[in-house]
Amino acid sequence: MVNYDGLNLIAEEVVANGKFDLVIVDEANAYKNPSTKRWKSLNKILKPETMLWMMTGTPSAQSPVDAYGLAKLVNPSGVPKFATAWRDKVMSKLTKFKWVPKSGAAQAVYDALQPAIRYTKEECTDLPPVLTETREIPLTPQQVKYYRLLKDRMVMQASGETITAVNAAAGVSKLLQISAGAAYTDDHEVVEFDCMPRLNVLLEVLEETSRKVIVFAPFRHSIETIQTYLIKRGIASEVIHGDVTVNKRTDIFKRFQTLPNPRILVVQPQAASHGVTLTAADTVVFYGPVAFKLCLTLAYWWCNLKPPRMV
Repeated sequence: MVNYDGLNLIAEEVVANGKFDLVIVDEANAYKNPSTKRWKSLNKILKPETMLWMMTGTPSAQSPVDAYGLAKLVNPSGVPKFATAWRDKVMSKLTKFKWVPKSGAAQAVYDALQPAIRYTKEECTDLPPVLTETREIPLTPQQVKYYRLLKDRMVMQASGETITAVNAAAGVSKLLQISAGAAYTDDHEVVEFDCMPRLNVLLEVLEETSRKVIVFAPFRHSIETIQTYLIKRGIASEVIHGDVTVNKRTDIFKRFQTLPNPRILVVQPQAASHGVTLTAADTVVFYGPVAFKLCLTLAYWWCNLKPPRMV
């Protein structure tokens, strides 16, 4: 067993010495591009007599073009020899840089990926409905003070000037950092703020379920603050962020899923993996706004120019 990037390291040895009757590829969408090294490594291993099972829930996640690499591996006769010919078959060119799927693209992808066994989501899942709850948490006096100072500075900068989306987003990100308990200076120093009300509400949520909980926190220092808070209260937790190695993440995910501890997993969304099974948890907490909420907050700020109560 090897992950798709590790395959590059052993491909030559497998080609020279390996005799596999069957190759099973999970997360097959990673092989959508035939020009990548991982695709070429897998293609080297496959012989005409090799059976290949490719598993994915997203064979054309971004566009019908994505299916080309998969079809070239599992059913090469089902697609044209060159990727540009496949693109022209399933996509229409609107402008120099914009292509859109043709009306029959979905059927073309379906035909190209045969033979296939397909299960719909309805056939695979039997889950209770998701319950969503929003809890509003007031900012502390310290947070309100600096929140308003930063907001006023942004308003002064906007007066008579053109503020780019990048600058606006950076300013709003600072506001969100303050509300989450720590802001980063231009010198990458951390300035901490009192965020005890938010931490106490998080504790309330954790005490409302006996099962495991995943907490998404958008900022690195927020993750450290949460973990310190949980450790002081004797609550077993682990964290996932950009500096946690792949091997350690795999170990953390396995222990979270199979062992009593850790009960809480604090995750930075940017570092979250795709295809990870964490069904041991029955509650997910968004400690602060992630990407889509950041956009909403940006619009809110420019329209209202007042600090919202952060959730």
